[in-house]
Amino acid sequence: MQTKPSALKALDIFSLILLAVATYLALVFAPTERVMGDVQRVFYFHVATAWVGLLGFVAAGITGIIYLRTQDLKWDLVEQAAVELSLVFFFIAIVLGSIWARPIWNTWWTWDPRLTSASIVELIYLAYLMLRQGIEDPDRRARFGAVYTLVGAISVPITFVSIRLFRTIHPVVIGSESASAQGGFSMTPDMKTAFFFALFAFTVIFIDLFWNRIRLGQLQQKVEQLKLKVME
Repeated sequence: MQTKPSALKALDIFSLILLAVATYLALVFAPTERVMGDVQRVFYFHVATAWVGLLGFVAAGITGIIYLRTQDLKWDLVEQAAVELSLVFFFIAIVLGSIWARPIWNTWWTWDPRLTSASIVELIYLAYLMLRQGIEDPDRRARFGAVYTLVGAISVPITFVSIRLFRTIHPVVIGSESASAQGGFSMTPDMKTAFFFALFAFTVIFIDLFWNRIRLGQLQQKVEQLKLKVME
């Protein structure tokens, strides 16, 4: 088995430190929001996990284009890694959003445009993983995945702008200090510090996990190639 690169080991440690600091800033450093109370602290991780989730889906679409141009299976590996990680982070964002919504909206879930579009995105990429399992030939599987993620990436910007295009109760925080949506709030300087640090921290954490997942995928590809040789 390949030895883990020193840079990746350092990134693992750095990611843990960033996560610890982000947790401190969200739970201790940031002031309690006047209207929503302590439940608002979920917001920092909710937005950060949603951000890296959507970022990974876009990255999967880009690597899908690269694969179609190069026909190099390594890009299929990167694409799959991006989708798997994004599914996890985006699911966490949806769960944290529900925790936030319960005391603020008095319900765990409502078919708001943002929540609905986010659920559709999660299901689209979950189907991607399930459908891939039914294709044994690596090249066919890679072509399918590339086209699927390219089409699926269209849902990402729709989810992001849904709270600006449609009437919604989901708050608009970025780019609006007085969101008319229920639960909207203005951030104090300390809140902004916690917010932007969480975005930075989870971006680094995503990169770290992404690198680790790609290394695992490379080992899986080698095993699959050996199986194909045996079958021949």
